[in-house]
Amino acid sequence: MDIVGEERIAAPRAIVWAALNNPDILRQCIPGCQTLEQTSPTELAATVKVKIGPVSASFSGEVTLLDIIPPESYRISGEGKGGIAGFAKGYADVVLHEDGDGTILSYKADAQVGGKLAQLGSRLIGSTSQKLAQQFFANFNAAVGERESDL
Repeated sequence: MDIVGEERIAAPRAIVWAALNNPDILRQCIPGCQTLEQTSPTELAATVKVKIGPVSASFSGEVTLLDIIPPESYRISGEGKGGIAGFAKGYADVVLHEDGDGTILSYKADAQVGGKLAQLGSRLIGSTSQKLAQQFFANFNAAVGERESDL
């Protein structure tokens, strides 16, 4: 399922890039994120608890940053296992464009699920995934504004 969107962030591109690479900021912005730990400059380990329809699951997984072009773009790729609920994997291409004194963050993501989650139907999974993506970027936008002086 494809998820596409953009968010205007009232901060310079360098600040937005720094926030996108800050595990503390990402942890507070990812819906349901319980832990997020940087294991190398391009790898993170995460635990996220989400509810999709009637299924609530805690996913543990790895996230890798690929095709990094600072401060312009990268691909974030990940896979998580949720026990009996199944698995989720996917990627997001994130691109930053300068826009006056702000930044346009564009994203295109693709996700796949298997196991019990896959039985819920693509419409429910698609709408929930879109909602989670929008929530993350709204949280991210707010976090960058709050912590811009720290970045």
